[in-house]
Amino acid sequence: MSVDAMPVLEPRKRRDWRDQATWTTVADVFAILAVLTLPWSTTLPGIFVPCWLGAMAWVMDWRAFARFLAQPICYLPLALAGLAAVGTLWSDAAWGTRFYALGHMLKLLVLPGLFYHFERSSRGMWVFIAFLVSCVLLMIVSWLVAIEPSLSLKAPGEAGGRGIFVKNYIAQSQEFALCAVALAYPIIRLVQAKRLWLALMLGAISLGFILNMSFVIVSRTAMVTIPIMLAVFAVLHLKWRTSLLMFAGLAVIAALAFATSPQLQQTVNTFSRDYRLYTTENVPTALGLRLEFWKKSLRFFAEAPVIGHGTGSTQRLFERAATGSTVSATGQIINNPHNQTLNIAVQWGIAGIILLYAMWWVHLRLFRGDGLVAWIGLLVVVQNIFTSLFNSHISDFHEGWMYVLGVGVAGGMVLRARSRDEAREPPEIVRP
Repeated sequence: MSVDAMPVLEPRKRRDWRDQATWTTVADVFAILAVLTLPWSTTLPGIFVPCWLGAMAWVMDWRAFARFLAQPICYLPLALAGLAAVGTLWSDAAWGTRFYALGHMLKLLVLPGLFYHFERSSRGMWVFIAFLVSCVLLMIVSWLVAIEPSLSLKAPGEAGGRGIFVKNYIAQSQEFALCAVALAYPIIRLVQAKRLWLALMLGAISLGFILNMSFVIVSRTAMVTIPIMLAVFAVLHLKWRTSLLMFAGLAVIAALAFATSPQLQQTVNTFSRDYRLYTTENVPTALGLRLEFWKKSLRFFAEAPVIGHGTGSTQRLFERAATGSTVSATGQIINNPHNQTLNIAVQWGIAGIILLYAMWWVHLRLFRGDGLVAWIGLLVVVQNIFTSLFNSHISDFHEGWMYVLGVGVAGGMVLRARSRDEAREPPEIVRP
């Protein structure tokens, strides 16, 4: 190579290093890896999400991104995370506890970046397919672990549940319920298009998720939220006669599942037993503890209704309110009241509740309209809202990232489709 050629090649190398198409692809790969590993690990998504952020930021148009942040879908989650950061100033918890609680809310900072990136990327559907494939593999492993418990990575006696290979039954049920109901839309559309074999394949996968939740491990939260999600689907996408037939068929399937599944029967029967043991003997049952946590949390909220007790204050409040022995329901100490609204209210008061519900509202409105992507995004928000009645699923790692990644990717794809539609519209003709 001649010396004269060197100055020509050097600028080209620099341009390639900042090539937007290349780094968009790299960012897409990291996003796919994040959702692919989410059902299996907490460590790997914690690695891939920052890698995605770095790849996206490397070629980002920061001025365009700053203008993008002016939308409510972006600034409301940022405001909620910002309130959590400011809330560390008036909390009386140890600083380590404050920062730990703050860390649970920082995932919301990723949402604007996901909207921005997947408005520009054409590979958003790859992310959802990767999540579905990962959940199908986990479902197969769950059946194997139910047959042979020694295959589980959970230590003997460790909390998790029967048929759990990694993590816990709540996280697994969230994934399976989301996939099972999300597949309803493509199944209906494939049947209408007379592509019956593909519809049957997706129907078999959806039924596999439901059977796993009925016979292997049952989540009471999933039992409550699945009918709600199906009702939303029926209202939005089916005629009333078709809806009646669907719910009649589901009622028959539910009755057969209950009659043949000891796991399902045991889960339903524990509701009344748990309530009786809690109210009469102060036993810390699952239902009784939630009632105890909610009752105390309402009292904490009443003590500081406007801006709450501060970030990370929940555990110290429960320590002060504990009565009786540590094995009683009233003596239990926790840092999470198992309800997202109360979790927000205790720490950040009415200000936090307003931001939380405003965020949910604008994200619901984002997914108005027809199409598979809008349905997936809407379902993610609806599931998070209703499961947050029984858990703090924005604050939790697994379910929180399901919300952020699901809403962020689907939201970016919806924005991309709307931009395309607006670009195709002919300019308005102004007549004299």
